[in-house]
Amino acid sequence: MNRINRRQVDRDQDVARSYTTPNAVREERAYEVERRQINRNELIERIKRAVPDDGVTQVLEGLFLAHASSPLGLIHVVVKPCFCVIAQGSKVFLLGDSRYRYDPDHYLIVTLEMPLFSQILEATPEQPYLSLRMDLTPSFVESVIEDAGQGSLSSNAEVRAMDVSRLDINLQDAVVRLIRLLDTPAEVPVMMPLIKREIVYRLLMGQQGTRLRHLAVQGSIAPYIARAVEWIQEDFDQPLRIEELARKLGMSVSGLHHRFKAVTAMSPLQFQKRLRLQEARRLMLTEDFDAVSAAYQVGYHDPAYFNREYKSLFGIPPIRHVQQLREEVLVDAEG
Repeated sequence: MNRINRRQVDRDQDVARSYTTPNAVREERAYEVERRQINRNELIERIKRAVPDDGVTQVLEGLFLAHASSPLGLIHVVVKPCFCVIAQGSKVFLLGDSRYRYDPDHYLIVTLEMPLFSQILEATPEQPYLSLRMDLTPSFVESVIEDAGQGSLSSNAEVRAMDVSRLDINLQDAVVRLIRLLDTPAEVPVMMPLIKREIVYRLLMGQQGTRLRHLAVQGSIAPYIARAVEWIQEDFDQPLRIEELARKLGMSVSGLHHRFKAVTAMSPLQFQKRLRLQEARRLMLTEDFDAVSAAYQVGYHDPAYFNREYKSLFGIPPIRHVQQLREEVLVDAEG
C-alpha cells in the first residue's frame, strides 16, 4: 500500500511540475532578456560617454573602448590575445578562409597574436558601433587556471586561436561592472584585477575554456606554435626557412605546417607574407616610404613581385591603396 501511495505521490509531483515548470522557465527567460537589455543599454551609455568620438581609446590598463559612426571597409590588423564584447553594432574578422562575425549577443576571443582582416558591419551616427577589448596575457590566464584548480589540458589537440561564442548573462554582468570602474578610479587598483579574474574564470568555464587554456598551459601544442609565431615576427623581413624553424621546434616540416595552420588558419609562409605587407603599408602610410623602398625594407627584393603580392592581399596596388587611405583620413578629419 505504501508503495502504491508513493507512486501516486510521484505521479502527482510530475503532474504539478508539468504545469508549473513552463511558467517558471518563461519567467526566468523573460527576466534574463530584461537583464541583458538593461546591461546592454548601460554599456552603450558608458562607452559613448567615455569615447564620444570615432576612434579607439585605452581607458584603463589593458582595456580599450571603440566608437565608429559608420561601417568601415576591410582593415588589415595584427590582433593580440584578447576578449572582445560589442555593445552596439556588429563586426567581422577574417582569418584565412574562416569568418568570425559577432554582435551584442556574442563575444570574440583571440589567443594568439595574428595578422588578419576586420570590418565593422553595422554603425550609424545615431547608433554607432561601440565595443570593448580586454587584453589577455598568458601569465594572468595561467594564474586564474591555478586558482580555479583547472589543471592541464586533457589532450594536445590543435585549437584555432580565434572563435565566437554566445555572451551569457553572468559574463555580461562582469563586463558591465568592469566599465563602471571608469566612474570610480579610486576602486580600480583593487576591483579591476578581481573583475578581470572573474571574466577569465567565466571564460574558462564556458565554451571557450579549452581555447583559453592554450594561451597559458604548457605541454599543449599551442606554445610551440606561439614560439613559431614569435620567431617569424622577430625576423619577418628575413627569408623564412621552414626546415630550420621545424628543427628549432623539434617538429617535422609536415607536422609544423599542419599544426601551424590548425591554429592560425595560415601556413608559416602566408603568415610571414601578411606581416610583411602589413608593415609595408604602415611604412608607406605613416613614414612616407615609396612602394619600392617599403618593399625592400620588409624583405622583398623584386618590386614587381611585391606589387603583385600587395594587390592580391589588399585588392589594389600599393600606391593607389595608400592614396585611398589618406583620402579617407582627410575626409574623416574634415567631416
